[in-house]
Amino acid sequence: MKKSLLAISAIALSSALLAAPSMAYNDEQSTGADSSESEVSLADAQAFLAAAEKELFDFSIDAGRVYWVNATYITEDTDAMAAAIGAKGTEMSVRFALEAAKYANVPGLSLTEKRKLDKLRGGIVLPAPTREGAATELNTIATRLNSQYGKGKGTLDGKPINGSDIEAAMGTVRDPAKLAEMWTSWHNQVGAPMKSDYVRMVDIANQGASELGFANVGAMWRSQYDMPADDFAKLTETLWQQVKPLYDELHCYARSELNEEYGDEVQPDSGPIRADLLGNMWAQEWGNIYDIVAPEGAGDIGYDVTELLKAKDYDAIKMVKAGEGFFSSLGFEPLPETFYQRSQFVKPADREVVCHASAWDLDNKDDIRIKMCIKVNGDDFTTVHHELGHNYYQRAYQAQDFLHLDGANDGFHEAIGDMLALSITPEYLVQIGLLEADQVPSADKDTGLLLRQAMDKVAFLPFGLLVDRWRWGVFDGTIKPEGYNQAWTALRLQYQGITPPVDRPADAFDPGAKYHIPGNTPYTRYFLARILQFQFYKAACDAAGWEGPLHRCSFYGNKEVGAKLNAMLELGASKPWPDALEAFTGTREMNGTAMVEYFAPLQSWLKEQNKGKQCGW
Repeated sequence: MKKSLLAISAIALSSALLAAPSMAYNDEQSTGADSSESEVSLADAQAFLAAAEKELFDFSIDAGRVYWVNATYITEDTDAMAAAIGAKGTEMSVRFALEAAKYANVPGLSLTEKRKLDKLRGGIVLPAPTREGAATELNTIATRLNSQYGKGKGTLDGKPINGSDIEAAMGTVRDPAKLAEMWTSWHNQVGAPMKSDYVRMVDIANQGASELGFANVGAMWRSQYDMPADDFAKLTETLWQQVKPLYDELHCYARSELNEEYGDEVQPDSGPIRADLLGNMWAQEWGNIYDIVAPEGAGDIGYDVTELLKAKDYDAIKMVKAGEGFFSSLGFEPLPETFYQRSQFVKPADREVVCHASAWDLDNKDDIRIKMCIKVNGDDFTTVHHELGHNYYQRAYQAQDFLHLDGANDGFHEAIGDMLALSITPEYLVQIGLLEADQVPSADKDTGLLLRQAMDKVAFLPFGLLVDRWRWGVFDGTIKPEGYNQAWTALRLQYQGITPPVDRPADAFDPGAKYHIPGNTPYTRYFLARILQFQFYKAACDAAGWEGPLHRCSFYGNKEVGAKLNAMLELGASKPWPDALEAFTGTREMNGTAMVEYFAPLQSWLKEQNKGKQCGW
């Protein structure tokens, strides 16, 4: 993940103030803030932007240092420091959003100025109205929801089990009765108690969005994508339809294997899949049940990256140097020496730290770092490449104005890192001397390799789409409080083809059992990142002149690819995302066909396996 230095919590939430540029072209997105009534001028708007960017730049330096110290040296004191700087950031984000709304419709604004104003006013995930007490009430509810989730417990064998343990158990337990117990207890005990608070929070936040000139919070979120809100919703549906046939084949195959594993009484060989059987509490990624669905002999690919690393005496630094070497081979400048002096590569023995991998930019220029607790294994080797993708993106756009120090949209940053992760192919391992040429697995191993990837990357797509589909309906009122759970279950069936393991009561609130709902984290970015990473990867392989199956491509060492990639990265958020996309891929449209091409051999194999079966649900 990218750690933004403006991970400023608006209304005490860990949501970035500056998410992505927005245009607010249509009436749905700009229903308020009449500049004529405010008697403000173009000069006023320009002065405000200059002052805001200066204040935000200066704040980001201080905030970044505080957050870094807190993440790498956790004590009550550093917690207090982080809370204090977060409170200051909250005040700034609200103040700038309200001020930006005053200038939203000032005549004469340039495209860039309008995008900056829209970014400021639309970047608060949950805006509070200005009436007395509203911000406090919203903050109290949001904090309570976060706390409820964090302290939530389910049960296993009748005994309480916390969130992280229940996630792990859902991936390893194969007893359907125990899986149903965990799923049901988690949804009942964590989700259901949140409903009344969530209903009230939606009402308050919608009032705040209205004051900022938006029809509702959902419209405000969708305003961040350089297009009318309704058009963005249509775009995501188009992308889904492009990849849905691949998902449908995977669903059909996985259901058949689960039927063979558990029998008709647990999982029928037609209709939806029982949600708790897929190795994940939310059925969002299915990789944990690969052992159930793997074709015979697919597990042996002829090498193990962890063993290769250890055989070559890799340590944490050598793994990072390998990741840097990938970018250097594309023509990027070496990382600054301070990167190696200041990053956290391994877990310190003398203190508590946050080990979750993240990439940081502490001075909006060259002080880039990663924070990891690296272990010498294949997973962390991949993660290093991913995090460095963020760092090189951060450094590439350092010359942009402060409000443009970000990805082209909120899916871009993650997609860059994921593109690099896709690039760790056997061919690449040969190129860097980790794998011998005669150890490269033959094509007959591709099915297992691709199926394992698809169980996470393809299986995630419908869930990545429906989370915000549900919230958009909640925010615009088409989904009423009394129908919250029914709508959630219906969307899960429509998009994922899954169903709860037990009948759900009318007063259930199953959405609350997924962190990003009580945590108020917009989710469409993750769907976009899954699509974009394959589009970026194919563009790189095409530029490198790769011939052969897309999933085998390596563009290591290709300076032309590096130049095209840098042309996109250095734009940051300074241009609408189609401009950035075009700079690298040659097209202005996000497209899911690259993902379909990548998994084409698997899709053909799945179709063979599914012959004669009743696919769909």
